[in-house]
Amino acid sequence: MIDSTANIHPTAIVHENAAIGKNVEVGPYSIIGDNVEIGDDCWIGPHVVIKGSTKMGKGNKIYQFASIGEDCQDLKYKGEVTYLEIGDNNVFRESCTIHRGTTQDESTTKIGNNNLLMAYVHVGHDCVLADNIIMSNNATLAGHCKIANNVIIGGLSALHQFSRVGEHAMIGGCSAVNKDIPPYFIASGNYAEAQSINSVGLKRHGFSSATIMQIKRAYKTICRQGKTLAEAKAEIAANVEDCPELKTLLDFISDENRGIVR
Repeated sequence: MIDSTANIHPTAIVHENAAIGKNVEVGPYSIIGDNVEIGDDCWIGPHVVIKGSTKMGKGNKIYQFASIGEDCQDLKYKGEVTYLEIGDNNVFRESCTIHRGTTQDESTTKIGNNNLLMAYVHVGHDCVLADNIIMSNNATLAGHCKIANNVIIGGLSALHQFSRVGEHAMIGGCSAVNKDIPPYFIASGNYAEAQSINSVGLKRHGFSSATIMQIKRAYKTICRQGKTLAEAKAEIAANVEDCPELKTLLDFISDENRGIVR
């Protein structure tokens, strides 16, 4: 169903089973496939391909040559019905590629709200992106990655499959990430290592100087004092009551996955 207020260019191809919301614009030569839902006020530029099953919220902008909701590149994928869910007010710049999930995970790739994915960004199958994330040009997520709120990923950086990045973390450009990056950390390099905390980002998001100092002490406990991770967790746990923000950090490093950058 296409809402009467939608503006579909005559050269665009929209499947009869697609749902197009109010005030949506679809540019020249774009293709909207079967079982695609596009929410109100979205702008789809020229030469964009969106395949189903993809559900998109309101106010998203997709620039030319992006491929949204394509089959994944996992050799285990055998054509099963899988999904892509996108929230509101995201921007996908030129030539972004976003793949649907696989049945080996939860069948769904998820992208939250207010994210900026710059040109040539790739989001692999089964990734979960939260809100207010910036991925710079050519940043790449392998399958099953989980990216928390307010993360910045520098250009030409690549994350190993199943990697996690905690909230307010920052990854420098041209980094190869093969371990998890805890909340508040800055990491960079090939392979990425912890460099410091994201003090500037924390200030911009309203963290007090006292809280930032507590986070900095926790960072040094983990990365700069030669402690085992168990010793570092015990010391941070003792300070959680005085600084609740440390619980986010403690919970993250207590969740066994790929190990953390240190």
